[in-house]
Amino acid sequence: MDLDFRPVVIFWACLALGLIALETLVPGAALIWLGLAAGAMLVLVVFVPDLPMFWQAVLFVGSSFAIVGFYWTRIRKTGIASTQPLLNRRGEQLVGQVYPLESAIENGRGRVKIGDAFWMVVGPDLPQGERVRIVAAESMQLRVERA
Repeated sequence: MDLDFRPVVIFWACLALGLIALETLVPGAALIWLGLAAGAMLVLVVFVPDLPMFWQAVLFVGSSFAIVGFYWTRIRKTGIASTQPLLNRRGEQLVGQVYPLESAIENGRGRVKIGDAFWMVVGPDLPQGERVRIVAAESMQLRVERA
């Protein structure tokens, strides 16, 4: 079969290559899947040269949804297990550790100093200096109990 370099073939080839190249500038895997859909359209218009542009656009959108859906359900969800699952979860890393209260817990709220940072804590009313154990990290505060 002789390759047909009509404008529509060149359009899909440039769109596919352009989207795949732009993937290097966009964080995450976003444009590569659209580039693959454009590549599929390139193959389709080579083998079905008389396909109207409207149907090409409909098939491109449909294949884009299908490829992105496949990525989200099959590839992205499986992921790779991390050797450090709490790496960017500082509050959760602190669970189980014991620290003295920087300020007393009054009405259920107080503060501890961990390193050079102050953390809001929630727990039973306790005096300043009392040692508390962190039992949970909730939002931007730590749940504590008497150590």
